[in-house]
Amino acid sequence: MSSIRVGLSTTTVEPILTKGCLDGIGVYTSALLRGLPAFGCKVTGYSFSTLPGKGSRGKFRLGRAMSHSYSALSMRDFLTPGSVRSDLPVDVYHATDYRIIRMRCPVIATLHDAIPLTHPEWTRKNLRGIKNWVQKNAAHKADHVIALSRFAVKELVESYGIDERRITVVHCGVDPAWQERPEQSAIDETCRMYGLRPGYFLFVGTLQPRKNVERIVETYLSLPMDMQRDRQLVIVGRAGWGCEVLLSKLRAAVRGGANIIWINDLTQEERLRHVYAEAGVFVFPSLYEGFGIPVVEAFASGVPVVTSGTTSLPEVSAGAALEVDPLSMDEIRGAMLKLATDDSLRRKCIAAGRERGAQLTWNRAMEETVAVYRSVIGSV
Repeated sequence: MSSIRVGLSTTTVEPILTKGCLDGIGVYTSALLRGLPAFGCKVTGYSFSTLPGKGSRGKFRLGRAMSHSYSALSMRDFLTPGSVRSDLPVDVYHATDYRIIRMRCPVIATLHDAIPLTHPEWTRKNLRGIKNWVQKNAAHKADHVIALSRFAVKELVESYGIDERRITVVHCGVDPAWQERPEQSAIDETCRMYGLRPGYFLFVGTLQPRKNVERIVETYLSLPMDMQRDRQLVIVGRAGWGCEVLLSKLRAAVRGGANIIWINDLTQEERLRHVYAEAGVFVFPSLYEGFGIPVVEAFASGVPVVTSGTTSLPEVSAGAALEVDPLSMDEIRGAMLKLATDDSLRRKCIAAGRERGAQLTWNRAMEETVAVYRSVIGSV
């Protein structure tokens, strides 16, 4: 079977733009960039400068620079509807970050959620309009859409009016290495670096309102004092939009002697695996997820999980986690205490999580993504 020349949007993984800190879209894009070549694809990255002029173009490491900025090409599309298309030497272009422009080749768009429309309170007021416009255009310029969960399909159909027949669900995953415990000496080194003691409660993700981290902190501080002394709360993630109140509470809690550690500079996946390896309970009661990759990372790492019973997360966990109402501190607290103290329940959740983690792999995701490419290429 002939190889496919794939153009892949790499703006969200360019080191000069991300400083090495990847959000969920960046992790997904990185997985495609790394994994597609083993499945019959010749991948070329393409990155947009964030500035109207040349900006960072000469310093891109993972992708070739697009001919113009995204804003300039979007304006071209707006002023010349249908008459001008970008021409890249690829068979299909896969946009993972909503930056969609008209092209001569088929375009696949991975649309992660519809947050600007469904939850405008989680988007900067001055960006809501443009984000809505960008995402709607992404949905309708693409020849086919990849959604990361069945939950996301419903959101995309209702919010953007996409024909469900143009959407394929491809779940995210983890690499096989996540199923193997790292060397203990390497784990110990990372724990010493950050002052971690085994058995901690762990959260991983960008600090932003929908991640519900403020409620995690408040719940942790409501645990019995001996539990707080024995188990740290470890928060891994960079500060995102709208987290000022959370950061203020975090700093105040730490000044007051709370056993909380915030790691905001972890950029190496290997060290992230070390942090997962020594966690006692993974706590992820997010208010909204189009998928929720950290849950699968915890499953694969052998860590029992507390997560939300809402949005895509029950679909991801498939019964392998303790599901809670993310708005209920009592439910979150109860689940944390159970997994910290009930050895039988811990073993059950760890086994179920490992089984679920083995089902959700990037290799499977690559196979399904390439099948979408071939189907779309064959239909045009």
